[in-house]
Amino acid sequence: MATEKQSVSIETSYMGLPLSSPIVASSSGMTENVEQLKRLQDAGVGAVVLKSLFEEEIIAEMQRTERQMQQPGFTFPEMADMYDYVDTENGVANYLDLIRRAGEAVSVPVIASVNCISAQKWTYFAREIERQGVDGLELNVFLMPSDFSAGNAAAFEQTYFDIIAQVLEQVNIPVAVKLSHYFTLLGSTLKRISETGIKGMVLFNRFFSPDYNLSDLTIVPTNVLSTPAELALSLRWIAIMHGRVGCDLAASTGVHDGDGVIKQLLAGANAVQVASALYQDGVDVVEAMNERLAGWMEHHRYEQITDFRGLLSQGRVANPAAYERVQFVKNFRAMF
Repeated sequence: MATEKQSVSIETSYMGLPLSSPIVASSSGMTENVEQLKRLQDAGVGAVVLKSLFEEEIIAEMQRTERQMQQPGFTFPEMADMYDYVDTENGVANYLDLIRRAGEAVSVPVIASVNCISAQKWTYFAREIERQGVDGLELNVFLMPSDFSAGNAAAFEQTYFDIIAQVLEQVNIPVAVKLSHYFTLLGSTLKRISETGIKGMVLFNRFFSPDYNLSDLTIVPTNVLSTPAELALSLRWIAIMHGRVGCDLAASTGVHDGDGVIKQLLAGANAVQVASALYQDGVDVVEAMNERLAGWMEHHRYEQITDFRGLLSQGRVANPAAYERVQFVKNFRAMF
């Protein structure tokens, strides 16, 4: 007697947004135009994060507009909204146009992205991003702990909280924060950030990695794309933070196939961001990831992602020390 094939759903939610798949196209050159967004949607992504607009671009545009308003002949400057001034050659205007066109072209959630380093007046611009009809906003906070003028760790970390607080004052759309692992007490800091009112936290972003060209003695980039070996860092911290944070978690860096997606979901991720795999293998890799996830769920008789999400997180495994020093000691002795 033939058994009925089990149906599974790979739907999930992230930042309060319904996703048809946990795979999110991360902010990159793969998400900088509408045609590419359509291809990603057709391949099966659950959401897209647009290529980042930089804080410096926003501030430069605001300063340019302010200068324009001060020129003789500018009518009623006190009534002008600086964000309504449109320059078709300007990156900021183009970005707003991309948001509008993306919302019309695809049905998956569209999340804007701002790469930022401070809580300066650029945060007011978040309102203009929201006005374009975007579904969410990701703040890619790009702070290296190399600023010797910061004084102490508390001052360094406060910048994150200042950015979040000022942006949340401006918008009603869900906000996520993409973070690095450069914190003195990472777990404690992540927990406090998750309780600020944000709806999502992305672990982790990738910094520029320098190398040297020995021929002309210049600094050049290296390891621009991630490798599967980099999965371990985010996997560990997604697993540790699952159940301890006040927002959704998205895993980033090192996810190159369906197994990587499954592992991050088992750790406790609500969504999994991919970028390097799209560059290396093309957008069709998303379909393969989704198929692998669905097939694995069917094999293990899971009907939906919530049936197993976080199953191997630190708070749920029989041996929580597997994520900490005791496991290192055990394996180090066995290997060496």
